[in-house]
Amino acid sequence: MIEIPETEYELTAIRAQGAGGQNVNKVSSAIHLRFDIVASSLSDWLKERLLNSKDSRITDEGVLVLKAQQYRTQEANKKDAIKRLHEIVNAANQVKPTRYATRPTRASQKRRVDSKSLRGQIKRLRGKIAAE
Repeated sequence: MIEIPETEYELTAIRAQGAGGQNVNKVSSAIHLRFDIVASSLSDWLKERLLNSKDSRITDEGVLVLKAQQYRTQEANKKDAIKRLHEIVNAANQVKPTRYATRPTRASQKRRVDSKSLRGQIKRLRGKIAAE
């Protein structure tokens, strides 16, 4: 698991969107987290993986921008934003094993064909009975 120092990301308090009653226009409880991937202390390989990911939260300049506004308090939103940042970086660090194509077994092919013919039989039985 990769830990990111606090000096590498910037937290800014902003006003949250949505309903909030009397405090919605007074209290800045939402958090904007900005993490510059290019200037970070991450390995070059991990930086490349993050920058090449199709994440819309990463700007063209290579800055990851997260907005946390799920909770009512600023402190809880800070923790949520930092947790999400670590999740994104650690997910990019995971390398999925190569998947090798395999053929279905003969038994699974037979089960599939049998279930299809059973469905067809059920549907045939739903039809009108021919009167003689």
